[in-house]
Amino acid sequence: MSNFGQILKEIGEFGLFQKRLVAALSIPSVFIAFDVISQVFTGLSFPHHCNTDWILKLGPNLTEERQKNLTLPVNKAGKYESCEMFSPVDLDLEIIEAYGINTTAGCIHGSVFEAPKGASSIVTEFNLVCDRSTLIEASQSIYMAGLLIGALVLGQMADRFGRRFVVLLSLLLLLVFGVGAGFSPNIYVYIVLKFLGGFSLSGILVNAFVIGGEWSDSSKFAFCTIICHSTFPLGLMLLSGIAYLIPNWRILQLVLYSPLVVVLGIFYWILPESARWLITQGRKEEAIKEVRRAARVNGREVPEDLLDKLDDEGASKRGSILDIFRISYLRKRAIIMSYVWFGTSLVYYGLSLNVGNFGLDIYLTQLVFALVEFPARLGSLPLIQHFGRKICLAGVLLFGGAACLGILVIPKDLPVVVTIIAVVGKFAATASFSIVYVYTAELYPTTLRQNGVGLNSMSARVAGILAPLIRLLDVYHYTIPMLIYGIVSIVAGGICLLLPETLNVELQDHADLLIPENGPQTRSFNEEEKSEKSTKM
Repeated sequence: MSNFGQILKEIGEFGLFQKRLVAALSIPSVFIAFDVISQVFTGLSFPHHCNTDWILKLGPNLTEERQKNLTLPVNKAGKYESCEMFSPVDLDLEIIEAYGINTTAGCIHGSVFEAPKGASSIVTEFNLVCDRSTLIEASQSIYMAGLLIGALVLGQMADRFGRRFVVLLSLLLLLVFGVGAGFSPNIYVYIVLKFLGGFSLSGILVNAFVIGGEWSDSSKFAFCTIICHSTFPLGLMLLSGIAYLIPNWRILQLVLYSPLVVVLGIFYWILPESARWLITQGRKEEAIKEVRRAARVNGREVPEDLLDKLDDEGASKRGSILDIFRISYLRKRAIIMSYVWFGTSLVYYGLSLNVGNFGLDIYLTQLVFALVEFPARLGSLPLIQHFGRKICLAGVLLFGGAACLGILVIPKDLPVVVTIIAVVGKFAATASFSIVYVYTAELYPTTLRQNGVGLNSMSARVAGILAPLIRLLDVYHYTIPMLIYGIVSIVAGGICLLLPETLNVELQDHADLLIPENGPQTRSFNEEEKSEKSTKM
């Protein structure tokens, strides 16, 4: 057992200090849910047609229906075209009524939206329909690109400057960019601010849960991680209700992100640095100060002889992301986990961002999607504690992929059945996300943990970028998107079986070069799994 592991036993492996810390660290997950899924509501589309007010100059007393009849062509279904109009002509109204207009054009004067009173979205305000409709998917993909870059940059920053600094910085940036997006004068400024918001969100995603886990015993790491993320579905539920009550997207942005001012203030005063990380950086005095603070809250005393034995050689062992690729067993894990994260994220966002296309009310469907996340996240904890991380992760990925493929065999005129299967897929994808955070963090040593989690989560952000773009492939055939989501998830479930198990294994602090005293040797994953001493296995 490491010196820090012994200290945890003295100050309390999961006392009041750790419980209070994990409870506080669960708060940001609410805002993560707001930021990731909010465009489902801020980007709502409404029935629309071309603006044809030009004809009112010829007939100011025309009724709305008569105006549409004279200026809008009808499609094969007998409905007015939404992106096409008859070309404006300089003729008398009587001639137009008698002979009609034979030429058509796009919506040269913009579009008219049939939105409820007081409702607005980026679609209605920035006219994101017809030839501009792809900007909605583009904005979501660029947002995911922000998450990708943030995972790489802020993950390395956390291993270099500390978990606490990065979490506080990320909360501040998310507040600024989230509120700022509500004042966007055009779609391009909105996209830039969403990108920056995604960048800042990564610092919370890959760092907050690790602080709680590193302050607890290894056996509690999974519990801390899943509890920190368990408020994400609460955020989704709140988002559905708030969006229903506030149909104006600008006001919605302000309401969703303004409370971060309070959260940032609370975290500045109560959030500790990871003592385990401080030790690996050779900052022994700061680590002792944090340990004594934790012991005081837990009502314990720390033996001075244990504090004197704290490892003080971490300064020479600072890791970089390149170490993951230099060390063979870490390189294998990084490659496999990168694809697993990719598959998990692709099916999760593929279903979550497609919530408006399952045929039922979007607010109700989102609420059901949120409700199913509670048992998916909390239920995964006893499963991984009993059966292990590897088997459970493989199982939910295979299950989620099968659900995506199952949607394809259901007729489109059965939206309730399609939604039920989508909910099952969302359940599996959510459980997979909960497990993959635990599993990934346990596979890397403390000196490289945030680099590793950041590197692997980059793959999830690539999937997040591709998920909305893959949806555009339905113009070729409606089955293509779900087919891709399903196959990728099933393959991810298969290859994660190549990873070692980490159940009941102590967290590593430093990377092991796998060079024993009697000379170098190589070990397979199967041989690694036999060890129960550390995550180097």
